[in-house]
Amino acid sequence: MTSKTVAELLSQEVTLQEVTIKGWVRTFRAKRFIALNDGSTINNIQCVVDFENFDEATLKRITTGAAIHVTGDLVESQGKGQSVEIVVKTLEILGDSDPETYPIQPKKHSFEFLRENAHLRTRTNTFSAVMRLRSSLSFAVHKYFNENGFNYMHTPIITGSDAEGAGEMFKVTNLDAKNPPLNEDGFVNYKEDFFGKETNLTVSGQLEAETYAMSLGKVYTFGPTFRAENSNTSRHLAEFWMIEPEVAFMDLAGNMDLAEDFMKSVLSYVLEHNKEDLEFLDKRLADEDKTKPQAERSAMGLVEKIKFVVDNNFKRVSYTEAIDILKSSKPNKKKKFNYIIEEWGADLQSEHERFLVEKHFKCPVILFDYPANIKAFYMRLNEDGKTVRAMDILFPGIGEMVGGSQREERLDVLKEKMKALDIDEEELWWYLDLRKYGSAVHSGFGLGFERLVMFATGMSNIRDVIPFPRTPQNAEF
Repeated sequence: MTSKTVAELLSQEVTLQEVTIKGWVRTFRAKRFIALNDGSTINNIQCVVDFENFDEATLKRITTGAAIHVTGDLVESQGKGQSVEIVVKTLEILGDSDPETYPIQPKKHSFEFLRENAHLRTRTNTFSAVMRLRSSLSFAVHKYFNENGFNYMHTPIITGSDAEGAGEMFKVTNLDAKNPPLNEDGFVNYKEDFFGKETNLTVSGQLEAETYAMSLGKVYTFGPTFRAENSNTSRHLAEFWMIEPEVAFMDLAGNMDLAEDFMKSVLSYVLEHNKEDLEFLDKRLADEDKTKPQAERSAMGLVEKIKFVVDNNFKRVSYTEAIDILKSSKPNKKKKFNYIIEEWGADLQSEHERFLVEKHFKCPVILFDYPANIKAFYMRLNEDGKTVRAMDILFPGIGEMVGGSQREERLDVLKEKMKALDIDEEELWWYLDLRKYGSAVHSGFGLGFERLVMFATGMSNIRDVIPFPRTPQNAEF
C-alpha cells in the first residue's frame, strides 16, 4: 500500500478506507491519541490507538520525536480540530526518540534556543511554516521569470571583483596561512595563489548578469552571496541569497514596472498556496504583538500586510520629493525620528522609509533619482549631474525591499565615475567592454531573498528565515 502524506489525508473526503502513513510523533496523550506530523502541512493527523491491541513495550516507545509507520482506517473524526482521523491497526517504530534528551518538547521554546538546535527546529510549527513558505517563494521566483521569458544563469561564487565597492568580502585562497609567499614589498604575492590573483566570495552576481543580459536580453540570477560584515543585528547574515534580474533595452520606468509586477506575483502565489501556514504565522504575530507596548505593535496583521502590497499600486516618488515630505513631517519637526532629515543628500533610514509607506502615502512606495554620491558607480548619471537613475521599493514594516537602477551604458561617463572612486579599470576590463561593443540602455534590481521571506512570514530576525544562519562567530551545522 502506498504511503500517503498528512496533507493528502486531511484533504480526503472519502473515509472508511485503509491508509498507511509515516511521520514523527508530536504528542501521545493518554496512551491513546497520537498527533502525527510529516512536514507536508502545519496540521497534525490524529491516530487513535487501542492500547489493548499493543504491548506495553511498544507503547512506551511512542514518544515525542519518534518516527513511526501507521496503518489503519481513515474515519470521520470524533473530536474537534480535524475532519478525519486514523484508527490504528498496525504500528511500527521506525526510529526511537529519547524523551529525556529530545530538545523539541511540546512546549514554547525561545527562538534563541531553537537556533542552537537548528537541525531540529523545523519540527516546530513556526519553523515548518516558515520553511514551507521559503520553499514556495523560491518556486514562485523561478516560475515568474520562466513565464516571462527570462534565462536563468548561474553567476560565479568566486570572483576577483567587488560589485558594491564595500570591501567587506571573504577571501578565497589556498596559500599557506602561516608562511604565505611575499613579493618584494613584503605583501602577500597572490600571483602564486590558486587563481593567480586575489579572489573573494561574491557579494553580488549583478555585474556578470549584465554581460549575459547584453546577449540574451533577459536574465536573472538567484544564488548565494557573502558579506564579511562584522554585524550581529537582526537583519544581517554573512551568507544570504540574492535575486537579481537584468534586462537589455529597459530603462528605469520599465525596471520599476518589472519589480512591482514581480513582487505582486510572488506574494500572490503564497497567498494562494500557503493559506494554512500564513494563518498560523498571522496568529503567532498577533499573539506576540499583545505582549508589546501599544507603541511597538504592528500596524497591520501579516496577511493584511501582504495583501496591502498585492492590492495597491506602488506610488512612485522622486528622492527630492520624499526629502521635502520628510523635512516637513511631524516626526521630523518634533525630533521623533532617530535620524533627523535636515538637507537634501541624506541617506534615508528605515524609519523614514516606513513613514512614507505607512503614514504618508499608505501604500508601497518606489523612490527614484537618488543622489549620485550615496549610490553605486554603475548607476546611470542623470542630466543634472548630481542624481542617478536608481530606485528603491519600500514596504510596510520593513522599509527597503528592492534596490535597483538603470545601468550606466556610456563608456566615457562610466570610466569617469570609476576613476573618481578609484576603481581599477583593469580589474573590470570585461565590464567596460560591454560599453564598447553594442552598448545599450539596460536595467536591473536586487532583492535579498531572506528579507522577502521575513516580510512574508512576519519573522523579525533574519536568522530565523534561513535553514542554517551564518553570522559572526557562528558557522555551526
